This record gives sequence, structure tokens and C-alpha cells, in this order.
Amino acid sequence: MKLRKIIALTMALALMAAVATGCGGGSGSGSSGGSVTLKVGDNWGASHPMAAALDNVFKTQIEEKTDGAIKVEVYHDGLLGDEAALWQGVRDGSVQFTVVGTPMNQEFPMMLISDWPFLYRDLEHAKNVWTGEVADEVSAAFNEKFPEVEMLSWGPNSARTFTSSKQLTCVDDFAGQKFRMPNNPIHIGIVEDLGASAQVISLGELFTALETGTVDGQDNGMVTVIDQSFQEVQSYLYETNHIIATLEIIANKDAMDSLTEEQQQIVRDAAKAAAEQAWTDYIASVDTDRATIEEAGVTVTQMTEDERAKMIEKIQPTINTLLEENSDWAPALIEKIEAVQ
Repeated sequence: MKLRKIIALTMALALMAAVATGCGGGSGSGSSGGSVTLKVGDNWGASHPMAAALDNVFKTQIEEKTDGAIKVEVYHDGLLGDEAALWQGVRDGSVQFTVVGTPMNQEFPMMLISDWPFLYRDLEHAKNVWTGEVADEVSAAFNEKFPEVEMLSWGPNSARTFTSSKQLTCVDDFAGQKFRMPNNPIHIGIVEDLGASAQVISLGELFTALETGTVDGQDNGMVTVIDQSFQEVQSYLYETNHIIATLEIIANKDAMDSLTEEQQQIVRDAAKAAAEQAWTDYIASVDTDRATIEEAGVTVTQMTEDERAKMIEKIQPTINTLLEENSDWAPALIEKIEAVQ
């Protein structure tokens, strides 16, 4: 895993140096032979469905439909910065496009909906929500809050599961364990409600933390477990799917405005197509990912309906707090999400 990232970093730095010497222009974009070069950064390995969709759909579709007038350079694995840096970068224009989760949820609480626990019936329901009218409605509110950027589309992060080096096959097994959580009150609240403790650790430092026993476990989608090689240092995976999180393609508004209206529409269409493809690929990958993790020797337990109900009951304090603190928008939006077929 580390060797792959070192090689990717070396290649990206070489490419960025070439861009810097060969292209001019503001906001980090340049032109060569009449073309405009736009950069997009994410924090995922190239095999993640959302990252793959950037390469295979977003980049390809834009370059083909503009006849090469727009070149898109994609940087995976956090090569342009971590999630917080990418969010800041797309706001100030140092990065033209980014794919992030919800680093802005303190400024814009409606983004908490991406991390709301047990919100969907299944993955297909989540896909229909975030490729339909609900996505458009939240995007409009987002763009009003952050006029320096434009929300283009909503793809999948993953359905989050828990892994641990200690036994984890039912809700009662959480008690007394230590879990790495992202710096998000929802995630922290969930594990504390379950009787475990939470420690905030960055994704880049998580493998070592699991390997050394700094924490017993963590929660991420199975696609991330594999991408980060967590199956090498974890013994149990509990397939709770407690949060089906999103990743959003966000554009810098000045970068968009520098394009023609036709080019802007091509970019918007490519972003929506990339999100659609990522959802399709992610849903199709779940069974394969589960098998890969089991083949590595990890005990995988799929949550039963009874255990799901038990977990929802246990984490009700966190859900109640969320509803109380976001009463101006959450109940109405949740009702719309539940109505999506």
C-alpha cells in the first residue's frame, strides 16, 4: 500500500511540474495549444468507484465532448491535499474540481444528511435519492451558502461497516472497544452510544493505528477496507451499513465561469454521468468486496433485521440530538428521502 502511494506521488509531482512549466494562466489552470487544463483531486485510491468514475467518465467525457479543448488531470490518494485542504482549495481556486465528503458540515449543517444513520432502505434507495430531485434541492441550498463553488453531483462514498481486531459479530460486542472515528459528531456519537470509545485519527494514519493496537477497529465501507488494506490488520467485519455516505463533485465557480456555456454544460453532464456510474459500480462491487475480505481470513457477519433494530435503539440518543439541533431542515428533508422510490 505504501509503495503504491509513493509511486503515485512521484508521478503526480512530475506531472504537476510539467504543468507548471508548460502552462500559464490563473487559478492553477493553463493553456497549451488553445486547451485549458483543469485539475481535480480526491482522497481515494484509483480503484474506488468514485475515483474510477473520475478517470473513466468525468475526464473522458469532458475531453471527448470538447474535442480536447479542456484537459482534465485527476490526482488520487490525497496528492493535492487531504479532504480539508481540497475543500479549501476548490473554494480559493487552487484546485478547479474536487471530490470530498462533508468537511463543510460545521458551516452548512444540511450536509450532515450525508452521514445520517439508517436513513435508507438499501443501496438502490440511496442511489435514487442522490441522483434525483433531493440531490438537486440540497445542491441549490449548498450553492447559495457557498457562492464561490458549484455542487455538480453526488456519488457514493460507501455503506459504512465496522471492523475490529476483537470479536465483533453483534451489537453487544461493541462494549469496551476502541474505534477510530472521523472528526464528525455523528460517528463519534454512534460508537459512544454503543458502549465503545472513539478516537479521531486521519485516514492516512489509520493503518498504523490498527496495526499497533492504538485502536481496536474503525468504520468504513468495504471498498475502503480493501483499498487501505485494513483486512491485513483486522480480524472481524460487521456489515452494519449504518451510514451510506456520499462523495460530492464540487467545482470552483471562477473555473466554471471561465468556460463557455456549452463547455460548462458538458462539465455538469459529465459530473452527473460520473456519479451515476460510480453508484452502479459501487453497488455491483459489494459482494465481490465481501468475498475478498473473507478470503483474507476476516470473519464477516451480515447484520440481521433484529440486530439492526437493536442498534437503532442503542443509537437513538445521537439521532434525537441530530433532530433537535437541525429541526429547521432535517424532518422535512428526511420525509422527502423516505418517499423516494
